[in-house]
Amino acid sequence: MQTGAVDGQDNPLPNVQAMKFYEVMSQIVLTSHLIGYDLLCVNLKTWSSLSPDRQKALQAAADKAIAWSTAEHLKREAELAESFGKQGLEIYTPDIKAFREHAQKVYLASDEAKNWPKGMLEKIAALK
Repeated sequence: MQTGAVDGQDNPLPNVQAMKFYEVMSQIVLTSHLIGYDLLCVNLKTWSSLSPDRQKALQAAADKAIAWSTAEHLKREAELAESFGKQGLEIYTPDIKAFREHAQKVYLASDEAKNWPKGMLEKIAALK
């Protein structure tokens, strides 16, 4: 970015800070499309070996942990956006709906989207 070979980058704000990208950036666009969710996986054999009560307890604990982690990530992003703004970077949020619609259109036209099972994208979008 500093030499002009790259004119932009896509990272969560903690990465912008850690890699010191802010030193050569003039603006940050907050699209809310990249948040550092944590991932917890349990294989089906292990999950199936748990009693329904233990499955319920594990799911509740995982939901609580992910909610806490997401809140912490969002809090850190807000703190960093404020800090970068005070350092003179232009911070703005585009029309999020238009951004998502455009990104979705580009993705669906890509080679990557062709390999997804039919209906998978809709299942993911339906998750809350």
